[in-house]
Amino acid sequence: MSNVHVIDHPLVQHKLTLMRRKDASTNSFRRLLNELSLLMTYEVTRDMPMQDIEIETPLETMTAKVIDGKKLVFVSILRAGNGILEGMLSVVPGARVGHIGLYRDPKTLTAVEYYFKMPSDMPERDVVVVDPMLATGNSAIAAIDRLKETRPKSIKFVCLLTCPEGVAALQRAHPDVPIYTAAIDRELNSHGYILPGLGDAGDRIFGTQ
Repeated sequence: MSNVHVIDHPLVQHKLTLMRRKDASTNSFRRLLNELSLLMTYEVTRDMPMQDIEIETPLETMTAKVIDGKKLVFVSILRAGNGILEGMLSVVPGARVGHIGLYRDPKTLTAVEYYFKMPSDMPERDVVVVDPMLATGNSAIAAIDRLKETRPKSIKFVCLLTCPEGVAALQRAHPDVPIYTAAIDRELNSHGYILPGLGDAGDRIFGTQ
């Protein structure tokens, strides 16, 4: 578990608790997800490389540090991953965005790809893959398998919730990819849902329950 980072900031945990409630409306769930993903971005980007540039303050010239957001790619696992993007882009507006379309086969629970679109020059870029839930791990593993074909500089995986089974599966397949999450819940049920969890994140984001 050394490559798993649980973001336990009180604001993150507070907003996650509000999102878990079954009576949370689509509007409030979406708003809380935006706020929570914004907060998580601060932790996920803590080790982003910086460079020095010369600027002028109202009083004098100085050398100051900036990040190159254009070298960062947020990759959304469709469709639920899009719920995290807005908050992250509000923190790093210069980041590029990639999309991987995957759906979970209801019988086998395996991931089936239907869409893949990334920015150019991936070997020069750091990638942050986003998906609200890391449950069986099948979608995350399939997405990272595909991303590694583009040879990015680095890959991180960010989710709201995971469970021991999902963490173990992703770490077995990709031990080099750090996992950032707000909580590690108890277990998966027989249908591949996290318990206690928060239900189907995609349905709750888009109001398609």
